[in-house]
Amino acid sequence: MKQQIMIWLVPRLITLIVRILSLTVQWQSVGWRYDPVSDGRHIFAFWHARLLMMGIGLKGCQGYTLISEHRDGGFIADTLHLMGFRTIRGSSTRNGARALLQMIRKSREEQCDFGITPDGPKGPREKVQLGTIQLAKKTGLPIRSVCYATKRHWRANSWDRFYIPKPFTKGVFVISDAFYAGSDDDQVDLKKLQILMDETQHRADSYFDSSS
Repeated sequence: MKQQIMIWLVPRLITLIVRILSLTVQWQSVGWRYDPVSDGRHIFAFWHARLLMMGIGLKGCQGYTLISEHRDGGFIADTLHLMGFRTIRGSSTRNGARALLQMIRKSREEQCDFGITPDGPKGPREKVQLGTIQLAKKTGLPIRSVCYATKRHWRANSWDRFYIPKPFTKGVFVISDAFYAGSDDDQVDLKKLQILMDETQHRADSYFDSSS
């Protein structure tokens, strides 16, 4: 009974937190801006620690977010569903191949966007794993790195140092230029995506250092 209450309660608490932050944080965008009615479709890649507010930067997205099948992933998936997003369950450590095939099929059937955490579900923290590159090559979709940062925030004592904006502060979303994984060598594309992810995070994290 207690577990059932937690399964019901936790996603609703997270959704409430996100809605409060979306209203009290003064958000702005840098770089490319997401337009849900545009013809272009993308794979949006963001670190696991920056998952919480992605519904703000990618508002209106009707694609699918890849979420792990671990228990914490269940809370995240249920939260995303409450916020109107769709998910596909799987990760590099559990049912990853099945999830990859499902995303390839969805891409062909629906011409949709995807959201993915290249370092999830358990790390190493902020290190790109091969699944994102494989998805890009199989679907032909470009990758855009996404990162948000706020002037004031908390960091959780978790493996990914989960990033939680404080209310009533300023925030920024940075979305990179499109990157196409076109090399014959997956490791070459992996290194390029790692550099892109790191650069996008640096632009977000240093934004208020230069603007305040």
